[in-house]
Amino acid sequence: MKHLHRQHIWLGRILASDPGRKRFQQAGKATISLISAVFTMLFLLKQFDHPSITPAIVSGMVGMLGIFVVMDDTTGKKKITTLLVGVSVAAGITLGSAFAHYSLVVNALLVGVIFSAFYFSRFAIRYFSMGMAGFMSIYISSILQLDVAHLEWFYLGIVIGLVFAFLYNFIIFKDSVHMLRRSMRSFHIQSNLTFTILMKMIEDPNTSGKRRKQLDQNVRRLNEYARSVAGDINENDLKKLWPGIEASQLRLYVFDTEMLIQTLTDSLKKLKDLEALEVMELRRLLVWVIRSLRDAEVLAQDYDPRSLEEAEKAIQALRLLLSEVLNQEEKPEGWVYLLRRIESIANHVLEAAITIQESLKVSEYKESTVESDTEPEEEDKEDESEEDKSLKPSTRKAIQALVAGTLAIIVGVLIAPAQPYWVLLTTFIVQIGTETVGRTYMKAFQRSIGTVIGAIIGFGAANLVSGNSQLEVVLLFAVLFLAFYLFPVSYTLMSLFITMLIAFMYDLLLGGISIQLMGARVIDTIAGAIIALIVSAFVFPKRTKDKVADSFDDFFGDLEGYVSSYINTFMVPEDKALTDQAFDLDQKLQAIKDEAQSLLQRPGSLTRSGVGRWITVVTAINYYAKHLLASSHRKVPATVSEELSSAFSETEEKISQNIETLRQLLKEQGSAPVMWDLSPERERIETQAPSWRKSQVDFIHHFYYVWRINQSIVALGVELGAEVKKG
Repeated sequence: MKHLHRQHIWLGRILASDPGRKRFQQAGKATISLISAVFTMLFLLKQFDHPSITPAIVSGMVGMLGIFVVMDDTTGKKKITTLLVGVSVAAGITLGSAFAHYSLVVNALLVGVIFSAFYFSRFAIRYFSMGMAGFMSIYISSILQLDVAHLEWFYLGIVIGLVFAFLYNFIIFKDSVHMLRRSMRSFHIQSNLTFTILMKMIEDPNTSGKRRKQLDQNVRRLNEYARSVAGDINENDLKKLWPGIEASQLRLYVFDTEMLIQTLTDSLKKLKDLEALEVMELRRLLVWVIRSLRDAEVLAQDYDPRSLEEAEKAIQALRLLLSEVLNQEEKPEGWVYLLRRIESIANHVLEAAITIQESLKVSEYKESTVESDTEPEEEDKEDESEEDKSLKPSTRKAIQALVAGTLAIIVGVLIAPAQPYWVLLTTFIVQIGTETVGRTYMKAFQRSIGTVIGAIIGFGAANLVSGNSQLEVVLLFAVLFLAFYLFPVSYTLMSLFITMLIAFMYDLLLGGISIQLMGARVIDTIAGAIIALIVSAFVFPKRTKDKVADSFDDFFGDLEGYVSSYINTFMVPEDKALTDQAFDLDQKLQAIKDEAQSLLQRPGSLTRSGVGRWITVVTAINYYAKHLLASSHRKVPATVSEELSSAFSETEEKISQNIETLRQLLKEQGSAPVMWDLSPERERIETQAPSWRKSQVDFIHHFYYVWRINQSIVALGVELGAEVKKG
C-alpha cells in the first residue's frame, strides 16, 4: 500500500505536495489556537453571565497572532516574542479602548505603531511582530468600541490566547524532527514519481508533448522541494532522527538525486532526438538504473541491502556499455558524453546512498558542534557597516508607512466616516514585504483582485447560509484555515478567503449583510492598495530594476566563490564541501526571478535585450554551476603536473576577474572594462590533461561547464560594453 504512489502519478503528486506539511501545520496551529481561545473564552463569559463576546474575539486574535506573526529564527527567540506579542496586544487594547472616542488620538496611535513596526525591525524581527500585534489590537478596539471598564476580561482573554498559542506552537507541535522526516518523504515521493515518468518516456517510443511538459513541471517542482529540504536539514534533528548521518551527507544525497533527475531529463531528450533509444539494450539498462534507484529506500532503518546492490549492478552494466561504445572504431555521435553524464551522476547518488546507509549502522554518534547564533548577528553588523550613507530599507519603509498611513486615514474618512480604518489596514498589509515599486504593484493588484472575487463569492455564500449560525461558524473557520494555508502559495487566493471570512463575520455579528456593505469594503481595499502603490513610487522609491540588479550582483558574488572553490579542488589535496554553495546559488536565482516578476509581465520584457534574456542566461549559468558539482570527481588526484596546476590557477584567476568585471558593470562602475576569453587556457588543459583511463580523472569532462559558465559571463559583459581579450 505504501508504494501506491509509484504506480499512480496523481497520488504521488498529492502526497508530495507541501513538503514537511509546513503550510498545513502552520495554518492548522493558527486556526486551532484561535478556535480554542475563542470557545474557552465564550465558556467563561457564559459562566459569569458577561453580556459581550468581544473578549472572546480579542482572545482568538491573540491565539492566532501568537503563531502567525512570530517569525524569529530560533525556538528560544520565538518563545520570548510570543510573550511580547501578548504585552503588545494588552497595551494596544488599553490605549485603544481608553481613547476609542478620540479619533485623532487613535489615528496617531495607529500611524505611530506602523512607523515603529517598520523602523525597529532593523534591530530584530520581533519588533515588527509586536508592531503588527499592537496595530491589530488598536484597530479592533476602535472598530468594536471596546469599553475600558471591561479591561480585566480583555486581559484574561489575552492570557488565554497566549496560553493556547504557546501550547500549540511549542509543546504539542514543537518537534521539527517530524517535519524533517515528512520533508524527506515528500522529496522521495516527488523523486519517485519523476523517475516513473522518465521510465515511461524511455519505454514509449512516441513520447507525447503532454508527457514532456508534465516531466518538466515535475522537475521544476523537485527543484523547489530540494531547496526546501536542504533548508530543513540541521544537525540536531538528524541526531534524533537518523543518528550517524551528518547534515552535509544528507544535503549531498538530496543534491545528487535532484541533479540525476535533471540530467536524465535533458539527456534522454537528446538521446531520443539522436535515435539512441531505438537500441533496446540501452533502453533496458536505463530503465534498470532508474527503477533500482527509485526502489532503494535509503533512509529506511530496516532497508533491504539488496536494493542498493541492484542499483550497483545496473550502474555497472551501464558502465560496461559505455566502455563498449568507447572502444568502437565509429562511436555514435553525441552518445558518449550523454551516457557518461548519466553514469557519473547515477554513481554519485549510489555512493551517497551507501554512505548514508553505512552511517546509519554506526552505534555511537559523535555530536557535532552546533553553530551558535552569534555568527549571523556578526555578519549582519558587518553588512550594516558596509552600507552606504543612503537610507536603510527599514527607515525608508518606515517613512513610506508614515506618509501612506496619513493619506489612508484621510481617504478613509472621506470614503466611509463610520469605518475609516479599513483603507489604512489594506495600506499597511500591502506594504509588508514589498521593498520595490514592482513588488508593491504586484501585491496591490493581487490584493484587489482577490478582494473583488472574494466579496462576490462571500456575499453569495453568506446569504445562502444566513440564519444557520452553526454552519456559518464552521465555514468561517474553514475559510480562515484556507487563507493561512494558501498564503505562501498565492496572495490572491489568501485575499479571496480573507474577504469571504469578513463576509461571514459581518453576517454573524451584524445579523445580515448587504451588497452595499461588501461593496464599501472592496472600494476601501482598492483605495488602500492604490495609496500604498503611489507612496512606494514617489516617496524614496526603490526601483525594481535596481533591486533586480542587486539580486544579480548577489548571485554573481556567490558564483565567484563557488567556481573558485571548485577549480581549487583539483589543486588542494583535501575535499571542500560545495553542496551548500550550490543550494545558495539556487536560492539567489529564485530571488532574482521573484524580484523581476513585475518586469517580466510587461510587454516585450522577454525579448533578447530585456531582463528576461538576462534571467535566461543566469538560469543557464546556474545549471552549469550545479553540474560542476554533480559531474565532479569528488576525489582529488594525488598529483597534478606543474603545467596543469598553472593552467588551473590562471583559469581560476581570470574567471574570477570576469565575474568581478561583470559585477562592476552591473553597478555602472569602472572604465574600459576587459574580459578574458579562456580559449588558450582551455587548449592548454585539454592538450596537457592525461587520459582519463590513466589518471582516473577526466579533466576535460570536469572543466567542460567551467568554459560554458565563462562563455555566458563574457556574453553578458559584452552586452554591457566590455572588451574581450585572450590571454
